[in-house]
Amino acid sequence: MTDAQFSPLSDTTNADAQAATRRWLQQCQFLLSAPTFKLCPPDTGREVAFAGRSNAGKSSCINAITNQRQLARASKTPGRTQMINFFHMGEREQRLVDLPGYGYAAVPESLKKDWQTELERYLVSRQSLIGLVLLNDIRHPLTHFDRQMLHWAHDGNLPVHVLLTKADKLPFGASKNTLLQVKRELDKLRLASSVQLFSAHKKQGIDALAAVLANWLDFSPVGESVQDHVRD
Repeated sequence: MTDAQFSPLSDTTNADAQAATRRWLQQCQFLLSAPTFKLCPPDTGREVAFAGRSNAGKSSCINAITNQRQLARASKTPGRTQMINFFHMGEREQRLVDLPGYGYAAVPESLKKDWQTELERYLVSRQSLIGLVLLNDIRHPLTHFDRQMLHWAHDGNLPVHVLLTKADKLPFGASKNTLLQVKRELDKLRLASSVQLFSAHKKQGIDALAAVLANWLDFSPVGESVQDHVRD
């Protein structure tokens, strides 16, 4: 480590970078909702998709990192989000994508299969997809569906950043233990992955996630590269 890493100037630069990244995310705007893969926007630029079970907190996460309460509409009914929702960062070549939740129990089986088909087509065929944020409720991490997503990502050489959401629901020690356990399992997959704790309710982990998104979407605050794959 260099002396600059311990200097007040370095701390100030880091704080400035975090502030700039937050402002960038707060520019996020709704672009469109695609009921099928064919109706997705042009496959250009870069986009990061958010995936997870219906109750993992995807909409709450997107609202928290963009500091907008209703940007991604959260529903109390699992499985309500049935479309692929696109958001852009002021610059339409930088996008966030809210994928339909999986593991939904309150919808017909035929609809589940339709959603599954569209989700697979998006993950396999979308050329502009350069990263996947996989949300797991910290109390129920790495379910069967989550592992399936990880294997798809592995097969497609797609980097994954795992969010252990609702971290405020567990005591500090228990949440850290879960974090370590999930990290060990991800290491076994030899996937380009990282993992962190996150709580939309407590605003925990926002800067760590923002740094990953900025890196993937090629946003460089104050002229410096953003740290890749931050771990809480």
